[in-house]
Amino acid sequence: MDQASRKSCPETGMMRTWIEPVVASAQVAASFYDAGLLLVVKNYYNLSSFSNHTNTSTPRGASEDAQQKAISNFYIIYNLVVGLTPLLSAYGLGWLSDRYNRKISICVPLLGYLLSRLLLLLKILLDWPVEVMYGAAALAGLSGGFTAFWSGVMALGSLSSSKGRRSVRLIIIDLILGLAGFCGSIASGHLFNLLRVGNRQGVVLAVSSVGCATFAFLYSLFVLKVPEPEVKPSKAFGVVDTVSGTIGTYRTLDPDHPEKRGGVVELPSLGKGEPRKAIIALLFAGAIIYDLAVVGTVDVMPLFVLREPLSWNHVQVGYGMAAGYTIFITSFLGVLVFSRCCRDTTMIMIGMVSFGAGSLLLTFVKETYMFYIARAVMLFALIPITTIRSALSKLIKGSSYGKVFVILQLALALTGVVTSTAFNEIYQLTMDKFTGFCFALSSFLAFLSIIPIGVVACKQGEIAEK
Repeated sequence: MDQASRKSCPETGMMRTWIEPVVASAQVAASFYDAGLLLVVKNYYNLSSFSNHTNTSTPRGASEDAQQKAISNFYIIYNLVVGLTPLLSAYGLGWLSDRYNRKISICVPLLGYLLSRLLLLLKILLDWPVEVMYGAAALAGLSGGFTAFWSGVMALGSLSSSKGRRSVRLIIIDLILGLAGFCGSIASGHLFNLLRVGNRQGVVLAVSSVGCATFAFLYSLFVLKVPEPEVKPSKAFGVVDTVSGTIGTYRTLDPDHPEKRGGVVELPSLGKGEPRKAIIALLFAGAIIYDLAVVGTVDVMPLFVLREPLSWNHVQVGYGMAAGYTIFITSFLGVLVFSRCCRDTTMIMIGMVSFGAGSLLLTFVKETYMFYIARAVMLFALIPITTIRSALSKLIKGSSYGKVFVILQLALALTGVVTSTAFNEIYQLTMDKFTGFCFALSSFLAFLSIIPIGVVACKQGEIAEK
């Protein structure tokens, strides 16, 4: 498209900067892949335990426990590979995207995703051993994985939004991710049983995942454009260079609406000294501790719903995964409402309390309806990490978004690996005596993560008084 065409069709050029089609298609592919992998692994070890059960006089309960431990051990290794391999490439991709092209940290991980989805399809069609999926995890991780991909997405989202609207802009991207995940998860259980090849299930689901991943990769490579950062200087009003929400609301701090800022007392810049560094460190600490709680719950949950007392089938598994994605919708609505009257730190703490309370309820789940009640209580669980990213973007230069977001994502990935391994081991040790122990531990960590955010709120108050 030449320059004259761009001028005559500005909407087309603007639409090409939207990251949402990439996020939606990649997440549908991920939802299909995650559900397919869990059900394929379950069937694989179910056949193994069934074979052992017919050859021996092992009680059914003992056979189910052995299956649970086998699935748990598979995911311990799988999550280690997924979490550790991005450490080798993600920061480099973030550096390259900052220096050369923002699309690098998006296109390369999507290529790795596509290859891993292909391996799941080949595993089903060729009846390969389930251990081949460790190779799929390694391919995705060495390509940057979710760490590099989501950092690139957040960098593009930050560049295409003003400071006052950035939290809303980033939560909209999260909303698209959640809606896509919800639809993909709802469909996954039904697609899993379509068009069996022999006794192999999941062919249509795996093909659909490959198709969506292919679209995401090709769209990001040939259609997506890097947006120009919005620069709207105002001579009448100074720039508030601090964490959004320190004084007033997102509306009053919105640089696109200066007429609404008349009654707001402006703050001095944090500068480059200790206050800025301390706030960044505390935000990182809050994000990491909170992520420990989230990973601990999310990684144990699939195992929990497969065994008694819930004992879900493949359709119920898909619905359960879809329920988890509804928090993207409710968190989006929460940000829209809370951002008008709350500081960033207040919104973060609301989300942490929401997740902690929901995890505590999961501890005592005995029936399916109780599971969904606990999920409903987690309605604002997505707000903390997204709002922390937005707050960090206010404290750093735009040219450093890629590196800083990658560092945060790598920190979350590394702690996630440790948490996943630890919680899977804890689950194996406690599933007979107290199945919900891991959820209780996650609840404690979620409430613990409020402490560093509370300190940030206090520091913001001190800065506001000066």
